[in-house]
Amino acid sequence: MADARIEVTENGPYRVSGGLPLRVETIVSDSEQESIAWTHGDDVAAPESYELCRCGHSSNKPFCDGSHETVGFDGAETAGHERYADGAKLYSGPTMDMTDNPGFCSVARFCDARGKAWSNVKRTDTAEGRDIVGSEAMMCPSGRLVAIDKETGEPIAMEPDFEEQRIGLVEDPTEDCSGPLWVQGGVEVVGADGEPYELRNRVTLCRCGQSSNKPFCDGTHVDTRWRAD
Repeated sequence: MADARIEVTENGPYRVSGGLPLRVETIVSDSEQESIAWTHGDDVAAPESYELCRCGHSSNKPFCDGSHETVGFDGAETAGHERYADGAKLYSGPTMDMTDNPGFCSVARFCDARGKAWSNVKRTDTAEGRDIVGSEAMMCPSGRLVAIDKETGEPIAMEPDFEEQRIGLVEDPTEDCSGPLWVQGGVEVVGADGEPYELRNRVTLCRCGQSSNKPFCDGTHVDTRWRAD
């Protein structure tokens, strides 16, 4: 799927090409309401090329039905083109480090479980601490957290080995809302001005239309309890 691409259109939808499959992805929480896993849901039938709603008002979600014109959607891109590393803070531990760029946060909350990833970096001289930091960094859909092996200096448990490029439609039952578009597998995202964003293995794109970091998700869907249905 080398030609897979997502184009942000001016005040309009995401234009998707390259036959990217769509699938529902649901956040699973434990008895403490902490995010601990993902469940893969049903595939959503889609053609080779299609347009996904970006304003949050389509009556045919996840696809665009032209509602952005009716509601006067302002889809101006407010995110910069900085690279992940430019805004990342380093947290150092005994055997692992972790970088964190909060500008990428989509409020999926995997980093909060089991005592929080940041606190567990200090415990990476234990198997439990290493497991928590590695798994919580990996499950973050936006890739906000990166776990790094101190001995090799290489990222570990950082990037899920997606079986293919795809777009996930995030659902968050714990917060009773629908989440972002979870773009998996290194798909090119290009702004309306034609400038590509940093190519990353996983990013989360706003689909409620209310993010202050467009085209990326900033978690506003949680505050507003936006629902795709």
